[in-house]
Amino acid sequence: MSTDRTLSARASRVRSVSEVVTGEAVVVEVRVAQLPSRALAFLIDWAVQWAVIILAVVLVAQASLVTDESLATGLLILFVVLVTVGYPVAFETITRGRSLGKLALGLRVVSDDGGPERFRQALFRGLAGFLEFWTFVGAPALITSLLNQRGKRLGDVFAGTTVIGERSPHQAPPPEMPPSLASWAATLELSGLSDDLANTARQYLSRWHDLSPRTRDEMGLRVAGQISAQVAPPPPPGVPPYAYLAAVLAGRRRREEMRLARARSTPPPYGPQGQSPQGYGPQGYGVPTPAPPREAGPPRGETPTTSGGFVPPV
Repeated sequence: MSTDRTLSARASRVRSVSEVVTGEAVVVEVRVAQLPSRALAFLIDWAVQWAVIILAVVLVAQASLVTDESLATGLLILFVVLVTVGYPVAFETITRGRSLGKLALGLRVVSDDGGPERFRQALFRGLAGFLEFWTFVGAPALITSLLNQRGKRLGDVFAGTTVIGERSPHQAPPPEMPPSLASWAATLELSGLSDDLANTARQYLSRWHDLSPRTRDEMGLRVAGQISAQVAPPPPPGVPPYAYLAAVLAGRRRREEMRLARARSTPPPYGPQGQSPQGYGPQGYGVPTPAPPREAGPPRGETPTTSGGFVPPV
């Protein structure tokens, strides 16, 4: 049982995916952005905003020397509102859900149905962000993100949005075929192997070096036992679980590659290459085929004669 919990926890940390239902009732898996990446993206945006605010304060201070003090104060308040609220709203509306920080970290704000973020949603997020980050120093956003399953802050809850990661995580290379098991793997019957179980085995092999020896052995025996129930024939005696799983996955991948190669080399629908219906080219795509050469005959208007001088009737 502890092994199952360990595998589930590791798989959830690696995948970090969530399902969204589109407007057409289609379930799509997205990778939800984690709290550290969102915090780093916010710090980048926060630094940019403070730089703009400091520049605005300097400009207003210079303008206050020649203008009314109340006008300078109004301009300063306007600049602060534009930077703290207008900056995220403008960037996320123009770039479809990405500010400078999110662009640097590969994040994007999307609607809960998987569609692009709209202006109304960006405005809700900007107004809520002013309260969360600039008024309460980010405490509401942190608490809500920790409690929400998708890591949403209050602005996301009000706007109906989710922050996702657009960059794919680094994937481990596919397992290679152990040379000693190549001939045995060629005889495998893999039609009963499910995709979910194959993904579990691939996840185990990718995390094999990170597991403790005890967890590695227990998990390997369990996954290998589940796969051996769906795959025939059984492995040769004395084969360790990781080698058995690598041979099964490598054989499965090789057969899939061969199937795709055969699909690419399927002959065209109008027959083998070089043979096509009259009036079509070698591939049957409407390219005219040159007419076959005609045998030399007598000039038009004359009738052929036989070798004995006999003229055929007209």
